[in-house]
Amino acid sequence: MVSRPGLTRTAIVEAAGKLADEIGLEKLTLSGMAIRLGVRTPSLYNHIDGLDGLRRELSVFGIRELDRRLQRAALGKATDDALASMLHAYRAFAKERPGVYAATLRAPQPGDSQVQEASQAIVDTVLTVLAAYALSPEDAIHGVRGFRALGHGFTSLEASGAFGMALDTDDSYQKLITTFLRGLGALEKTGGK
Repeated sequence: MVSRPGLTRTAIVEAAGKLADEIGLEKLTLSGMAIRLGVRTPSLYNHIDGLDGLRRELSVFGIRELDRRLQRAALGKATDDALASMLHAYRAFAKERPGVYAATLRAPQPGDSQVQEASQAIVDTVLTVLAAYALSPEDAIHGVRGFRALGHGFTSLEASGAFGMALDTDDSYQKLITTFLRGLGALEKTGGK
């Protein structure tokens, strides 16, 4: 195979995301990427730092994409409507991009400012919406954690087939969102007590 003109880090990461969505992040290999892109495996090293580097790039890509989707979901909405829309966007992203979503869960290496900044952007997006609830700073952080726990916990269990009962998972998710929002409202009214 000949090195393909126009091969860039961005093109490699986007192709890796598509392949990871198809086969699963854990099965993503450089040789598989080379085949997908029609190049020799060594050609990839001109753009990425091995498989770990590719997975790191995919992590940053996925975190940024998730943040964009959360921001779009909240656009023009406030408080409960914004958070509910964001939680639905979170679930949709995890379902539509399972390999990319799995890459977002990778813990950043100490000192990896790019992954940390991308992750902080999601926290800031959720905190911006939570600011309308007049929560204490600590309760706002608890709210961010609750948001992630609800979105990630549900989608992870759903993806693994853990919801085998004959109840609609969409209905279950909506009920969880409603319960979470009521909890935030109660925190706001009681001042976190």
